[in-house]
Amino acid sequence: MELWVNLGLLAIFLSVLLLPFRVKLIEHNLEVFLFACGVVALTLSGFMKIPGETTGWSTMIITEALLSPLNITRVLGIPIGIVQIVLLVGLFIYFFYHWLQGAILGIIDRFPLAYIVFLLIVILGLVSSIISAILAAIILVEIVNTLPVVRKAKVEIVVVSCFSIGLGAGLTPLGEPLTTIVVSKLSGVPYHAGFLFLFDKLAFYIIPCVIALGFIGFFLFRRSHTGDTTLECIVERESLSDIVIRAVKVYLFIMALIFLGEGFKPLILQYIIGIPSEGLFWVNMVSAVLDNATLAAAEIGPALSLRQITSALLGLLIAGGILIPGNIPNIIAANKLGITSKEWAQIGIPLGLALMVVFFFILFIPVYLGLA
Repeated sequence: MELWVNLGLLAIFLSVLLLPFRVKLIEHNLEVFLFACGVVALTLSGFMKIPGETTGWSTMIITEALLSPLNITRVLGIPIGIVQIVLLVGLFIYFFYHWLQGAILGIIDRFPLAYIVFLLIVILGLVSSIISAILAAIILVEIVNTLPVVRKAKVEIVVVSCFSIGLGAGLTPLGEPLTTIVVSKLSGVPYHAGFLFLFDKLAFYIIPCVIALGFIGFFLFRRSHTGDTTLECIVERESLSDIVIRAVKVYLFIMALIFLGEGFKPLILQYIIGIPSEGLFWVNMVSAVLDNATLAAAEIGPALSLRQITSALLGLLIAGGILIPGNIPNIIAANKLGITSKEWAQIGIPLGLALMVVFFFILFIPVYLGLA
């Protein structure tokens, strides 16, 4: 039975990884497809019995899936989640779109577009750990959606920016669920992790990378934007029904990621967490299609060395930008701008692999040479 369950979970993983690129119907209904895959994966995982772990369907998993999209953080004691933020910002833009159009036009009149792109990528990456990756992604798509640039340039700006936001959000527990989980799990001995623990350990790697991504976005924009002067800066006024539908799709997407993460837990616990640091860094590329918070919860613990924790986290944070399901900002941006899985992958895969190679050399080559 265990073999068949593992084979079934592997088949689902490959389906999630490949079918959105091959089947148009799936590509245009990605939320429903991922939700269905998550339901099947979670059902299959229930046939696996792992000592000390809950697998398969449970009241706790259902409750988490229903409530997590609505309760990510608290503002003045009020639970605020991804869905509320997406809905409220959409309504704000609906009612104040003339004011927003004027503000963005003013910025574009004062600064060259390429410089705006650079600053957008860097600033949102650096502040995402404070305002959250969710809000940073919403600000990103609303600005990019109004820029008078060709579609190819918009897609490139968004993908590079989502890498930047995903990495920057890794600096504090406010950034995203992954960081909240990690700080919580490391809050005891020997690390006694507090609010600045991740900043102290990861800023050396992440801040230069965010700035480098700004330059990458700058040069990609200079290459791909045609400079077509007929394009206008337009703040799109969606219908109220479109705003509500987008919020519902985001809700379904988050539920799907929770089901997928819990469904693949048997594979993670049996095969992934025992891998050495170097291998774990690369294996964590599975977070391109799985919830990185689930992977972090399974992998990170006080028994790991600081080098193991750093390499595992950087692998998760980088790989989260490779494909749309890899991170919440990707989901929000792709949904709002209608970016397909194929369009995202054409930029995300080469950029993600390049970043993985660079960070692998930074993290592990000094060890091999006896310099660290």
